[in-house]
Amino acid sequence: MEIIDVVGLFIFLAGFVIGLGAVTVIDIHGFLGRYSSYWTEATVRTHKVTKPLIWIGILLVLVGGTVFYRQLSLFGIPFVHLLVVIILILNGLFLSFRVSPFLLEREKEGKAGEILPRSWQRKIAGSLIVSDVGWWGSLFLLAYYLVYVYAA
Repeated sequence: MEIIDVVGLFIFLAGFVIGLGAVTVIDIHGFLGRYSSYWTEATVRTHKVTKPLIWIGILLVLVGGTVFYRQLSLFGIPFVHLLVVIILILNGLFLSFRVSPFLLEREKEGKAGEILPRSWQRKIAGSLIVSDVGWWGSLFLLAYYLVYVYAA
């Protein structure tokens, strides 16, 4: 193992810490906000902080993964990681450019504390499931790779 492998893995893991941490925070807020005006408003405010942290996490995962997997062919777990990052980016674009503007507009209208319409709750819930499966699944795959493939 070279020092660049350690740096790549560190950046990779830092992306998970930052991105997955932010995803977990906003998911808990969103879950609590399904039926609570207090938590709905808290979610609207919190997403202003978590959104950039999630993007930073995705960027770090992409950079760290590129460095860490640099000598491998794009097959198996490295390929799955790349595919998941693409899915997380697409999901993030939906959340950043559809959901976030919707929430910010409601906030401007003084409706930040109102429960979201069911149609928006379903879209957001679906997106959060994609996000959770992507982040947690990728972290599990990295752990598997480190224990069973890289260490072998």
